Amino acid sequence: MSNASDNAVEVRRAQSGRTVILFDARSLPQAGPDQLDPEGWPQSQALRGRGGRGTAVLVRGEFGEGVLRHYRRGGLVGRFITDRYLFLGESRVRCVREFRLLVELQRRDLPVPRPLLAGWRRFGPFYRADLLTLRIPDSETLAERMARGGMGECLWRSVGTTIARFHRQGVYHADLNAHNVLLDADDAIWLIDFDRGALRVPSLEWQRGNLRRLRRSLDKLGGVEEGAWETLLSGYEAAMVGAGPEDIP
Repeated sequence: MSNASDNAVEVRRAQSGRTVILFDARSLPQAGPDQLDPEGWPQSQALRGRGGRGTAVLVRGEFGEGVLRHYRRGGLVGRFITDRYLFLGESRVRCVREFRLLVELQRRDLPVPRPLLAGWRRFGPFYRADLLTLRIPDSETLAERMARGGMGECLWRSVGTTIARFHRQGVYHADLNAHNVLLDADDAIWLIDFDRGALRVPSLEWQRGNLRRLRRSLDKLGGVEEGAWETLLSGYEAAMVGAGPEDIP
């Protein structure tokens, strides 16, 4: 396994008027407000089925391909206030929390997309936010793979093992579903969209809640073939055996 510190995210902060940006100086030599807008990139296109409830756009830069996601509200509130959030301090800004969590998960060498940029604009007591992450090349969501077939016992076990890697280190994913699990060209498993995610003390309560949420997502897609969920759980449980405080860096 490579040493994650060799390519650690180098976080820098920039401010221009009402816009504040955190960015990875190793991937972006400089950052500005234009980079929070898809039109600020020479090439961009909408992405479907990625990025949770936010609007995801594929952009291209010197770093390669990135996914730019605009934060949008869901539920009843989202019908009236689509993308504004009450500003309660920089540390509470949603893109900042997700960006810094991804930085830490990168440091722990967990399979998540590299955070490139997080920015927000103030509008009186409110703000709007965006996050740019490096795109996982040649990847598809678990939902997409299921739709075209090709999920075998080995892959289901790998999904369970990967989730366990995160749970062993106390990583809580607020929306673990089939659209936020990616498979790359080598069938390696990645997790994306850590909005409202957090580092927690490992607990069966929230860990099982994560798994139940994933199961509900799979059921909404029509369910899985016989034995698939049991195989996922067997991979998960095998990887969780012996998990303890020593697993938390």
